[in-house]
Amino acid sequence: MSAERLRIARDLHDIVAHGLTLIVVKAGTANHVIASHPEEAGPALAVIETTGREALADMRRMLDVLRGDGGEADGDADLAPTPTVDQLAGLVGRVAQAGVEVDWEVTGSAALSDGASVAVYRIAQEALTNVVKHAGPTSCRMRVAVAGGDVEVEVTDRGGRGGPTPAVPARPGGRGLTGMQERVRNLGGTLEAGPQPHGGFRVLARFPDRAGHGAAR
Repeated sequence: MSAERLRIARDLHDIVAHGLTLIVVKAGTANHVIASHPEEAGPALAVIETTGREALADMRRMLDVLRGDGGEADGDADLAPTPTVDQLAGLVGRVAQAGVEVDWEVTGSAALSDGASVAVYRIAQEALTNVVKHAGPTSCRMRVAVAGGDVEVEVTDRGGRGGPTPAVPARPGGRGLTGMQERVRNLGGTLEAGPQPHGGFRVLARFPDRAGHGAAR
């Protein structure tokens, strides 16, 4: 039961942290440009609306799972399916709207089990959210590779903070990297995270897909 609570807490953290980070960044952008370039405020507000709706739908889906009543979500935000590798394109698009361009590739994902696919999405979501928080506007590279029952998720940003998008201050004792580390460890894997010699930050998660096609070595 405690393990399940921990898993739910991690998922809620990822949903809230990602959604609120993008909302704060775009709200700051709208506030920055509304007087001088009001035509740019509208798209920023549209991102805020879309991100908020998606986060609410994700949380409603999780709450329905917790209640176990199979109830339907209120309003016009339908319950979203559990995010998987197939939803990475949408994640990358939202992150780009917050000022972080992502060069990304996925190889071998057809062999992933459902559980590992969810883990890949959540790890990528947290890593990219941290880039938005601490480095954006910037660019980064994301690589997801699946081979022989092993999974790698790597996100490396180029560092730098610039442009009109205001920084989202880092909170002392943040749970982002800790949550990723716990998630990867529970999958029987390892997480490397730290600054790069020439600037930027790199996150590399490796874990076996024990339920997928092919056993981990």
